[in-house]
Amino acid sequence: LMSLSDAKFCEQLTRRHGRTFSVASFLLPAEKRRGANALYAFCRVADDLVDQADSLVDAAFLSRRLEGHRRALDLALAGRGTDPVFRELAWAIEHFGIASPPLHELLDGVAVDVTVRRWHSWSELLGYCEGVAGCVGEMCAAVMGVTGGRGARPVAVAHARALGVAMQLTNVLRDVGEDARRGRCYLPLEELEAHGLSVDAVLDGSALHRARWRALMQKQVARARHYYHVAAPGISLLESDAQRCVAACAVGYSRILDAIERNGYDSFTRRATLGWSERAMVLGRAFLDPSGSAVVRASAPVDITAA
Repeated sequence: LMSLSDAKFCEQLTRRHGRTFSVASFLLPAEKRRGANALYAFCRVADDLVDQADSLVDAAFLSRRLEGHRRALDLALAGRGTDPVFRELAWAIEHFGIASPPLHELLDGVAVDVTVRRWHSWSELLGYCEGVAGCVGEMCAAVMGVTGGRGARPVAVAHARALGVAMQLTNVLRDVGEDARRGRCYLPLEELEAHGLSVDAVLDGSALHRARWRALMQKQVARARHYYHVAAPGISLLESDAQRCVAACAVGYSRILDAIERNGYDSFTRRATLGWSERAMVLGRAFLDPSGSAVVRASAPVDITAA
């Protein structure tokens, strides 16, 4: 009874915060859906802790809360969950053999948000995306299952981590204004400067009206699409009952890039989202074609030689 109520708690949390993922998860069999919801809830709670970091005054307090989250993770890894999220996580770890490194990597990654508010280069931002989302792709690969023997696993994990990076970069581009209101700018400083833009112009929203904002965002969108393309071949390496869900997540999230374009690259005053009809279309496409080809078609071919 306890585990069922814990599962319901995580399912409701996922449905409330992760609309694209929640809808796509219905393409999974029940046990995998439960495992995926447990992972989402674990990541969501950690992310919510650091999203409160509106000023550096809070850094020590938030760091202590994250350490508490890490101790709860260690207990879950030992099979002793302390609340609905960590009891579900303990179940998923045991049931799907989720390794500890990517779980700890996630906490290391979100801890960066407590104190770091600027990224100087793409390589720095990529490291951050790996730390908060590449690792999530790796965890999810364990739940989804990999076919083709032991040799296929590292290949599938590499593709899954690329999908995590693609989705995180999509979040960065969608949430420019929201992050700016928290005093954060995730766009690489080097690339802002190369386009004649400043961090202050991003933080106060005036960058939107600068001539080269569009060119900067086009570069970032192309980079995100590149990572969706890199990720796509990994879908066929997953167990067949998980492929449709992952394809729906990838296609659905990549469509947010289309919405950013439709909004004229205004991520300050508008939030790029998918309507219910578009989500239904994404689900239908993933159901009919669960291979990575659906992901590739969802984004135009890209050239990121300068990215």
